[in-house]
Formats: sequence, structure tokens, C-alpha cells
Amino acid sequence: MVTTVQTRNDVPADYKWNLEAVYAEDTLWENDLEAITPLLESTVEFKGRLGESAPVLVEALQARDRLFESMERIYAYARMRRDEDTTNSHYQALEDRARAQWTRVSEALSFFSPELLQVGEEKVKGFINEHEPLQIYRQQFDELFREKEHMLSEAEEALLAGAGEIAAGPGLIFEMMTDADMKYGTITNEDGEEVVLTQGNYVRYIRSKDRSVRKNAFYTFHKAFAQNRNTLASCYSTQVKSDIFYSRARKYGSSLEAALFGINIPVAVYDGLISAVHENLPLLHRYMELRRRLLDVDKLHMYDLHVPLIPEADNKIPFGEATEIVTKAFTPMGDKYLSGVKEGFSSRWTDVYETPNKSSGAYSWGVYGVHPFMLLNYQDTLYDVFTLAHEMGHSMHTYYSYENQPYIYHNYTLFVAEVASTLNEELLSHHLLNSTDDRSVKLAVINHSLEQVRTTLYRQTMFAEFEKIAHERAEAGEALTAELLSSIHYDLNRKYHGESVEVEQEIEIEWARISHFYRSFYVYQYATGISAAVALSQKILSEGQPAVDRYLNFLSGGGSDYSINLLKNAGVDVTTPKPVNQALQQFGRNLDELERLLAL
Repeated sequence: MVTTVQTRNDVPADYKWNLEAVYAEDTLWENDLEAITPLLESTVEFKGRLGESAPVLVEALQARDRLFESMERIYAYARMRRDEDTTNSHYQALEDRARAQWTRVSEALSFFSPELLQVGEEKVKGFINEHEPLQIYRQQFDELFREKEHMLSEAEEALLAGAGEIAAGPGLIFEMMTDADMKYGTITNEDGEEVVLTQGNYVRYIRSKDRSVRKNAFYTFHKAFAQNRNTLASCYSTQVKSDIFYSRARKYGSSLEAALFGINIPVAVYDGLISAVHENLPLLHRYMELRRRLLDVDKLHMYDLHVPLIPEADNKIPFGEATEIVTKAFTPMGDKYLSGVKEGFSSRWTDVYETPNKSSGAYSWGVYGVHPFMLLNYQDTLYDVFTLAHEMGHSMHTYYSYENQPYIYHNYTLFVAEVASTLNEELLSHHLLNSTDDRSVKLAVINHSLEQVRTTLYRQTMFAEFEKIAHERAEAGEALTAELLSSIHYDLNRKYHGESVEVEQEIEIEWARISHFYRSFYVYQYATGISAAVALSQKILSEGQPAVDRYLNFLSGGGSDYSINLLKNAGVDVTTPKPVNQALQQFGRNLDELERLLAL
């Protein structure tokens, strides 16, 4: 008998997100989509008039903002509905239509930046000084004129905008292939039952206490990707080629520079992260050796890297209990923050459980004027409690940004996106360690904290290095074949994991399953994010309210300033190696504590 996941109809409403808060029914979505055309036509009428006067410029910008706000709502609803069941053709069609309309809108409004550049910085600043309603756009104008050398002509900008739907193709193909079409086979679980392996439950089985189960899960799961290696390599290669095309079209020195320039992050921050992690690889190798000894194996294998080292901590934690745990953990953040968290749990922000063909993993996504939403695939483990805390961090960042910023600054950049989520995990670890005398719980939490740094700082930096090498190879004219990509990834795994680990050849295909590679040069921000989060959490726990106030101001900042400045105001300078080193020093202290508790 094959055990499968429950259907969506089996899940009680309280455990499904309330997308009706966005649109009560699909006909209302259709009405908003239809209304985009007249909104677009009226906004395009401002073309050629942006330099006419300050009042005209304000009117044009406000019309543009209304249009984009409506499009964000339309697309978010369609995409989240699709993610409930990626094989649902109705919502596939809605997402396709929303994406196509977004491309049409972007193309039609692409005249804004080139025309404003033509109007000139001096004249625009004059408009700002003479007309108060324009002052809210000061940061936006600063960002625009900073990018002046990389902006193209109006016709060229329209052409690039029109190609946006095509450029999104590799990521969409990857998602449909891995979420909807690919089958991952079956394995035998700990109870001797044959179970269907999915992207959602793979996390559970690769963490199984039964070595044969996690070994079988590892080989079976990666075999599915290896069988599609050439198609997936072509997909990722096209993504990289797209990055290179856009970076060269806009006259950047590299794809990496292009990805970082928009959020004002120096390339040196990316390279410095990799260098700092390389210098601290001996700590990771020491942890790998400790893991080998605790698991009592002659050689640590790749399928041994995720199993909790403390079996007693594997008790099931129902979702209701998990919400209580994380709420208590956030107590240092104060009543205002806790009020938002409780609102999230009581207002059905979260889609909790895995169902057939549901989008894998976890994420938080907001709709301006509504509230954040969280997608989980909750499996009742301590790992999932930490995932809940993580996604609630994203959601509270969104919640505060939406509450305190106008639409134009409601989004925070990807660079700071992982700070709030990881900080919540740090608070959860602190709470669990200080609320029990149970040695097994302490060991489990320390194990999780070590794993958090291994997977979020070390592992994501390894992925960031993979992206950098792949793009550099392609920029030098090399073809990104499955063999080359696999070779790069395999060599990095050997370098990062050290001599205590037997790096199976099968791990070479892992690059083919990393969805974040289709958001190029994104993953390094997990590493910088956890570094900033460690520093900020230490300040909150040691300084109290003053640090909390600075942090809440950071959450409330949205995109109203450059990310580096928002973090500096909160008390962390990520342009220096100090935060990375702080996080790795804490990793070392946790290693010491684990060894002490185990009397090793």
C-alpha cells in the first residue's frame, strides 16, 4: 500500500490561507484585470509630458503607481492560487494572463525612466523643491539618476521590457517541470510502508533517523534530476544567458555587477563574503568531523548531513503548538510586534500542510493593502517550527513595511529580505535554550543552530560561489553543459565539506534542483542576512528596548532608503566582514557547547 499526502479538500479551512481577502471570487479578479486597459491608456497619455510641470509629473507618477499596485494584486492572487495546485489549468491560465498583462504594462510604461533622464536631474530636483507632493519621490529619483549610465533610450527600454515574459521563461519552465511534471519515485519509510517521495516530504526523509531511509531518499530523489540533467542544464544555461544579455545591454561589467548595482551593493561585499567563509572552512570541517563521531560512522556521507544529531528531539510538534512556541519566543520584541504575530495566526495568513501538486518549500508573500500570506508544507518537526518562525519574520517585515510606507516604498530589497526571517530563528533558539533544563532539547536546539549556520551561511555561500563561477564561465564563452555544471558543483562540495565527508557523485546534480538559481545572485543574501540577523538579535537580547526600537524602524523602512543605510541605522554595517565573522564565531561557540554537553 502506497501512503500519499492528504488532498486539499481534506484540510480544514483554518489551516488554509484566506486568499478571499484579496479577491472574494475569481470574477472580481477578472474585473480588475479588465480595468487595467483603461488605466494603462490614461497613464500612457502622460508620455512626453513629464517635464511639463511639477503637478503634471505628480499626476503621472500617481497614475503609474495605481496601475502597478493593481497589477501586483492581480498577479499575486493568480500565482498563489496556482501554487495551491500547480496542475490546475484554470489558475495556470490566470497566472499566464496576469504575467502577460504585466509585461504589456511594463512595456507601455517603460518611457518613464528614459524620459525623466532626458528631463534631467536638475529640473526634476527643482520640481521636488517647489511642489511638496513630489517630495515623497525623492529616494526614487535618487535611485533613478544613480542608474543613469545604465539606462537606455526609450525605444530600447520598451524593447527590453517587452522581452520580460520571455526572460522569465527558464524559471517558469523549471517550476512547472519540478513541481508538476517530474515524479520522484517511491521509497520505503521507517515503518516498512512504500511512500511517494515529493519535494515537500524529501526534507523529512533526508532527516530520518533510519540511515537506510535517508540514503534511499537521497539516491532516489537525485536520480530524478539526473534523468533530466540535459533539459535542466539547458534551462539554467538559458537563465544565465538572459542575465548576461541584460547586463551587457545595460553596459555593466558583469552579470554580478548588474544584479548588485540596483540595490547599491558593492561587488566587494559578495566577494568578501566568499573570502570570509573560505577562511572559516576549518570550523565547518570540524563540525563535519563532530557529526561523523556522533553518528558513529566510519565516513560521513552526503545523506548524513541533515539528520538531527539528537534523536530524542524528534517528537512531533502539531501546528497549533508550534504557533504558541514561536509567539513566546518573540516576547523580547514587545507587545506591538506580538500583536501583529497573533493577528497573522488568527486571520489565516498561512497555508499550512502539503497537498498533492502544491508548490514545494515555503515562502511569504504580501499584497499591499491586504496583509502577508505564508505558504508552508508543515511536517510536525522541530525543523518546521523554525520554518514557521522564519516565514513569520518575512511576514512581519512585510506587515511593518505596508503599515508605515506608501505604495512606492512598500517593498524592501532582496538584500535585507532574509534578515527579519533569520533573526526570528535566532530568537526561537534563544527561547528554547532558556526555557528548559532538558538536556536533549538543548542539544537539539544547538544542533539546529549549527545547522542553520551550515545551511544558511556556509551552504548558501557555496551556492553563491557556484553562481559566480557559472556566470563567469558563460561570460568567457564556455557552454554551460550538464557535465560542466555538475563538475563545478561537485568540486565545491568537496572543498566546503572537507575530508570527513564522502562526497557522493550523485550530489553533482544538486544544482539542477535549486529554484533560487532562477533569481540570479539571490542566495548570497541568505548568508549576509543571517550574519546581520545574528548581530541584531544579540543587540536586542542584550540592550532591550533601544535595540528593539531601532530594529522596528528597520522593519518599517521598506524601500525608503538604501538597504545598507537601513541596516546601519539598525546597528549593523554589512560592508565590513564583522557581521560574517560574528556569526561564524557564534558557530564556533555552539560547537564548543555541544561538545561540552556531550562531554566529548
